[in-house]
Amino acid sequence: MSRVNFDQLLEAGVHFGHLKRKWNPAMAPYIFMERNGIHVIDLYKTVAKVDEAAEAMKNLAKNGKRILFVATKKQAKQIVAEKAVSVGMPYVIERWPGGMLTNFPTIRKAVKKMANIDKMTKDGTFDNLSKREKLQITRQRAKLEKTLGSIADMTRLPAALFVVDVMKERIAVREASRLGIPVFAMVDTNSDPTDVDFVIPANDDASDSINVIVNALTEAINEGLQERKAEKLDEPAEEEAAAAPRRDRRAKSSARKERPHRDEAAEAEKPAPEVKAETAEANAPEETVAAAPAEEATAAE
Repeated sequence: MSRVNFDQLLEAGVHFGHLKRKWNPAMAPYIFMERNGIHVIDLYKTVAKVDEAAEAMKNLAKNGKRILFVATKKQAKQIVAEKAVSVGMPYVIERWPGGMLTNFPTIRKAVKKMANIDKMTKDGTFDNLSKREKLQITRQRAKLEKTLGSIADMTRLPAALFVVDVMKERIAVREASRLGIPVFAMVDTNSDPTDVDFVIPANDDASDSINVIVNALTEAINEGLQERKAEKLDEPAEEEAAAAPRRDRRAKSSARKERPHRDEAAEAEKPAPEVKAETAEANAPEETVAAAPAEEATAAE
């Protein structure tokens, strides 16, 4: 079953493209027709592409990977921020900091600076500063929070990028392509889909259109996260089941070691020799010695 349907996309205005004169020929396979000088996107292809992208995102989430959401245009900011937070993914909705991916260590340093300012506030160092220094640090902290606050917990490069409007976010797309990071994107008829790995042909200007696409993708991510959680809960039971045969083998082995050797067991089971036989053997020489003088006495007579 598809994650979105034709009527749902039609109602959200996902099919509206740009003016014919502004089109990008590379988007020709995704254009259904032209009406009143405006290109109309083929929604059947959009449905197929949403399903494809959703499945790939679900697998990434299931494997514990992180997807960075990027949307700095006004219509998409709030929608993307809310949906990304709901699935615990990092996002960028302010200006894209150049080199965020290609120069990631520098970005991490800026995030650490923000953490150091927070530490100063907690340990009382901040209170000992002058009024002017406090103001400067507070402004610096606010600026860093605005730009990098949403990626503060992103300690490594993301496994993938999701972009709304590849033209506006071309720097982010270029950086991801350079590093071999897969790109998922909503691509309108005026955009170039060349550097996008998972193209979702859709109207990237209307908030309703953005909402329906992003919602379908974040639901898939959530499913992946839930499956990962379920697998982690099942792991201890599987380990216990796998360990049981090993424990049985060890128990049998130790039992065999404790059991006496077959020859030793046979020796232990042999009956003790009869006492009479031993007595007879022991007394035999004495009887012979005693008999000899008697014979000699008879001979003398």
